[in-house]
Amino acid sequence: MNYERQTIPPEKIEHQLTICHEIFDRVTAHGARPLAMVDTYGCQQNEADSEKLRGYLAEMGYGFTEDEFQADVIVVNTCAVREHAEMRVLGNVGALNHTKKAKPGQIIAVCGCMVQQQHMTEKIRQSYPIVNLVFGPHELWRFPELLWQVMEKHGRVYATDKQNGAVAEGIPRNREGSVKAWLSIMYGCNNFCTYCVVPYVRGRERSRLPEDVVREARELVSAGYKDITLLGQNVNSYGRDLDRDVDFADLIRMINDIPGDFLIRFMTSHPKDATEKLFRTMAECEKCARQLHLPVQSGSDRILKAMNRSYTREKYLEEVSAARKWMPDLVLTTDIIVGFPGETDEDFAETLSLCEQVRFDAMFTFIYSKRVGTPAATMPDPFTREEKQKHFDALTELANRISAEKHGAYIGTRQRVLVDGETGREEYNLSARTNGGRLVHLKGDPEWVGRFMDVDITGGNTWALYGKEADGNG
Repeated sequence: MNYERQTIPPEKIEHQLTICHEIFDRVTAHGARPLAMVDTYGCQQNEADSEKLRGYLAEMGYGFTEDEFQADVIVVNTCAVREHAEMRVLGNVGALNHTKKAKPGQIIAVCGCMVQQQHMTEKIRQSYPIVNLVFGPHELWRFPELLWQVMEKHGRVYATDKQNGAVAEGIPRNREGSVKAWLSIMYGCNNFCTYCVVPYVRGRERSRLPEDVVREARELVSAGYKDITLLGQNVNSYGRDLDRDVDFADLIRMINDIPGDFLIRFMTSHPKDATEKLFRTMAECEKCARQLHLPVQSGSDRILKAMNRSYTREKYLEEVSAARKWMPDLVLTTDIIVGFPGETDEDFAETLSLCEQVRFDAMFTFIYSKRVGTPAATMPDPFTREEKQKHFDALTELANRISAEKHGAYIGTRQRVLVDGETGREEYNLSARTNGGRLVHLKGDPEWVGRFMDVDITGGNTWALYGKEADGNG
């Protein structure tokens, strides 16, 4: 698929910032600082988008709150990957009737992937009159302009036209936390897996220029961030739409060359494009975490073909073998869909056997969710929800057992971890992550947050490890 890469000119972003300043003058005219709330659902890319929404809102003069009754502007950033996420969003938006009654001037915006689907936009238009603004991911760059229109019109504004998408640089960001950061390197998807709505709502793949990515990474390191996750629907496709001889592995090396003590993580990596060059680069770059999220989705070749995943079970296993050859200490995680239309007991048994063979450190498992407009939505599906639930339960049991066994092997070892936050619990008041991304609970000084340190692992279960400060930490 060849699509011309579209870039939003810098002067258009400057215009949005000018509107931010006009809104600032308007909303702060009476002295009191207005408040905004950004409610985010879904993936890490949505989290990164919400950082931009908060960045714009901060430029407009808004402070932030978690209390919807206090907010003057509420932005709900939605997900469309599964029906459950959409129903949760709609339920929570409906509950905002109470806040709108208590605060009639409140502006409610719904944005993100869910509303890029026409049937969902119409549902909001007809059933949720409290919503003032609806816009899709492609229109995020002009959020200030859209919000200004709502303020001027005192009416409803919709911006959800179908687009292939563009790249916009220079949007301000307001990040939560000071240890971990999301860094989007590309947007959109060209893969069209038959169950997935993402290519329809996020548009075609478009990569940020490597110098822009490296500049932002350098800024993050300078600001003290220690854990930087590179984001893309398929990071392995990075650079294919650019006139540069730079691929994803090259980009990792560029970021690895930035001075400082920090970790590079990334997601998501599509198996059809994962290469030995990538695995070698991960092994040779000391700042690249030994962690790989490689979604397999199914262990059955028949189902993989029906999903349009463009690889076979054998190819996937070869990639796992190559990755572990370069990184014997690799932490490997995956996504699996249970109950894809037509999946039989035999197909599911192949998934179980693959999981037994690979022994993933963690599995993120989901029951298939029909998405309007995707090819899978029209496929025959004779199996009941109850039958699918049995398969799901069996897979979850296997995943939990393997994870517990994997975590058990850490007990008695010493691990270098990054302390990334406080838990609010007395016994284990701090949380940390190993190089491979495993969660570690420990007790210690809150000033350790943001530090790399050695811990001795004293216990573990299916979901986490437990540790204590090792002797000799400076």
